[in-house]
Amino acid sequence: MHIEFSTDNHIRGTEALAAHVQSVVAHALNHVSTHVTRVEVHLSDTNGGKGGPQDKHCTMEARVEGRQPTVVSDEAATLEDAVTGAAGKLKRAVTTVLGRMQDQR
Repeated sequence: MHIEFSTDNHIRGTEALAAHVQSVVAHALNHVSTHVTRVEVHLSDTNGGKGGPQDKHCTMEARVEGRQPTVVSDEAATLEDAVTGAAGKLKRAVTTVLGRMQDQR
């Protein structure tokens, strides 16, 4: 499973942030990693430098073999919370997709 990471121009994409994203996504999708070829993670700050509640946004797109991409997003007060929230949603969404694929067989 390949994990790609990007940010908008309001967020510094530091090595520590990239490592955190990699760790959270890998942990969340560990049980289905053989079925996921790639995950794209994009972080943005909706209010820019102004701040505000729930202004950090994380979008994740997972590519599951043989299926259309699965996309989820989450908003939170911190980047870490947004990443964790989106990873949890992605875990549930990918598990559902794989369950449906198995039911069709």
